[in-house]
Amino acid sequence: MKKQNVVNLIKYHAENNNEAFISEVAEIARDFDANGDDVIAQYIMELVSNANFYVPQHSYKNLKYLRKLEYSTKPLLLPNIIEEDIIGITRAIANKSGLSKFLFYGEPGSGKTESAYQIARLLNRDILSVDFEQLVDSRLGETAKNVAMLFDEINHIAFNKTIVIFDEIDSIVLDRINKNDLREMGRVTSLFLKELDKLNDNIIIIATTNLFQNFDKALIRRFDALVSFDRYSKKDLIDVADSILTASLRKVNNLKQDLRLFNKILNKVESIPYPGDLKQIIKTSIAFSDDSNEYDYLRKIYLALNGNPEKIDIQQLNESGYTTREIEILTRIPKSSVSRKLKGN
Repeated sequence: MKKQNVVNLIKYHAENNNEAFISEVAEIARDFDANGDDVIAQYIMELVSNANFYVPQHSYKNLKYLRKLEYSTKPLLLPNIIEEDIIGITRAIANKSGLSKFLFYGEPGSGKTESAYQIARLLNRDILSVDFEQLVDSRLGETAKNVAMLFDEINHIAFNKTIVIFDEIDSIVLDRINKNDLREMGRVTSLFLKELDKLNDNIIIIATTNLFQNFDKALIRRFDALVSFDRYSKKDLIDVADSILTASLRKVNNLKQDLRLFNKILNKVESIPYPGDLKQIIKTSIAFSDDSNEYDYLRKIYLALNGNPEKIDIQQLNESGYTTREIEILTRIPKSSVSRKLKGN
């Protein structure tokens, strides 16, 4: 620790500048850690944390590469097997179990980012998201410098009050041995790994990606726990879809719910979309439905899930097990006409 550190501590305390005070303490702790006194470094940070020194939310405006996100406080619908992992991570963080870096991977719309928000909600923490637009620079060497500055920002935040999320971390971290990788980004990845190793273990990091199979194995090893979001069964997706539809229909007065037909449509689809896309399809179908037809949204959902065919085949619907009434809803053809056409065929 240098004399200037002592002077700065007294100065910031006198000025009641908590943000600068915490930054200075973090600087001192890192200096102890760099000289092998990691126990003292951790003790110093714990003292500050227990004293409830917390950077006020408005001070987040001073951050360059991190931005505070407003996130939903509504419960998230997840399959039990994934929900158990999320609850386990929340419990591990709350109990200070030593796990601090988590990687969520899976298809787009499977709930990775929303799950990070739910963990923050349960722990009553702020979410600070990495701003990749600020981070990535086309000029040679600048992205690596920005990464170093990003981790300096992360090391200065009040770690017991925040969660840092690297949403779509593949935007910055690439496979170092990939032949299609640019040398510059390879260097950035290597630097990222080094900075991740030096990060205070009390800082909670959650990263998400859709491209897990392309990840550098060295990066994967840096995370304490990996959670796959590609574990939805067909029943899980239908249950989520039912909840989304029920909640969406509550907001309108002119439409009626028919879960039986809705579930039949879903069951007959070869591949049900993940919740993010499902929600969009349902909301759009309801919004664009004919006001004079209380079940028109089901027709639009059927069309969207089946690739928006120009014409719906009545005979094919009949062979798939749809009733005359259901065919009427999906085709807008009166039941009497449907019956005549089926008899004619």
